[in-house]
Amino acid sequence: MYWCVIPAAGTGRRAGGERPKQYQDLAGRPMLSWTLEALAAHPAVAGLMVALAPGDPWWPGLLECLGKPVRTTSGGAERAQSVLNGLLALPASVGSRDWVLVHDAARCLVQPAAIERLIDACIGDPVGGLLALPLADTLKDADAQGRVRGTVDRGGKWSAQTPQMFRLGLLAQALDRAGDQV
Repeated sequence: MYWCVIPAAGTGRRAGGERPKQYQDLAGRPMLSWTLEALAAHPAVAGLMVALAPGDPWWPGLLECLGKPVRTTSGGAERAQSVLNGLLALPASVGSRDWVLVHDAARCLVQPAAIERLIDACIGDPVGGLLALPLADTLKDADAQGRVRGTVDRGGKWSAQTPQMFRLGLLAQALDRAGDQV
């Protein structure tokens, strides 16, 4: 069984709108509610830890989702700090060698099969890993004035996805060491 940490403290500036991206309406519900439901629906998920902006006025006060516990903690100014805060707030029953899943609040379309692939790929690994897709977009290299210098070879380049799966202790230690560098 795995706990999920969902960083949801962002303001969604790039997405625009009156509310942060994770609370924008999608098919009649806030995007975050779809995300929590998608994660809670997986049988291996034990609970959800949501890292919220301090004083978040949009959080609906959920205590459970599909029968799984939902807990909250204060997030940070950056995603890495929100993830670390979420890890540190997990129940004491979650040990440092236990696996945790980290999933972005606004990625509501995660499928159970993707979660299963991640678990299968990482369960035998000492550290963990993440979902990724081969990069399909053309990448351009530009100079200081923004003029294209050339096309970057996309071979061997991947687009990181969530969830990501790591051992609690190793991830918390890495985030703590990175501090303000992330």
